[in-house]
Amino acid sequence: MFFKSKEGKEQILKLYNQKLNDLQVDYTTTSLATKFGETHIITVGNTNLPPLLLLHGTGGCAPQILDSFPNLSDSYCVYAVDVLAQPNKSAENRLPMKSLDYGDWLLEIITKLKLEAVTLVGFSFGGLISLKALEFNETPIKKVFLIAPVYIVNGNPLINVWKMFIPLKKFIKTNNQEYIKKVMNVLFSEYDDFALAYMAATFQHCNMDFSPLPILSKQKANRLKTPITLFACKNDIMFPGKKMIKRAERIFPSLEEVVFLKGAKHVPNTKDFKAIEKKIVNALQYQT
Repeated sequence: MFFKSKEGKEQILKLYNQKLNDLQVDYTTTSLATKFGETHIITVGNTNLPPLLLLHGTGGCAPQILDSFPNLSDSYCVYAVDVLAQPNKSAENRLPMKSLDYGDWLLEIITKLKLEAVTLVGFSFGGLISLKALEFNETPIKKVFLIAPVYIVNGNPLINVWKMFIPLKKFIKTNNQEYIKKVMNVLFSEYDDFALAYMAATFQHCNMDFSPLPILSKQKANRLKTPITLFACKNDIMFPGKKMIKRAERIFPSLEEVVFLKGAKHVPNTKDFKAIEKKIVNALQYQT
């Protein structure tokens, strides 16, 4: 099971609902039955607008990623998906990262929502899911925006262990807030009280997956035809920006644009998210 206890799950979902209410937006929720488990989706925006699927990263949830992109729903109908086996309202079923199951799952969502010409926006682990979807079947996908994605490069494992995983393990063992703050300072360009509380609750009350992250092969990347825009973060120790750009330019024939966020750690700050949002909105005028 993903959640360690009923009480822990309740604590996380209370924070989840708090964030959703704080957004102060009109939304609808859907629980979609898929062959991989129930999937919870928050929809914001007019359903007549072009569809956009928003995918959060590890330890995140749909309301949190919606909070990073408050204006997307003016131009798109935004479907913010609660990723499986994460601290949210979707099923606790963890899919194997080396398979195409995450792509199969996302395509089933697109099919069941009856969407076409979809824009995907994937942050971190959501980037891996977006690329898996392209691998599985890119036909209904019009454009992809990847923000510090998993699946293109990995950082130095020794640095990651020393700066992140050792403090994280100490936090899980002791619940000492100083350790989780060390982790947050490594991962986040900036963070608020909610992000700290949510991450702390997640690592205390959830069975997280610390297995090695896969890398997309050049051969598979070469087959992709969907236009990709990549946002890489210079100070991201997990997926270093310069290393990511260098490999992405080598393996993706459909790489349309690269944006190097020079001041960003793994999670960009509000200013960078606004710039990313502007790029995503402006992309509509170039689509046919």
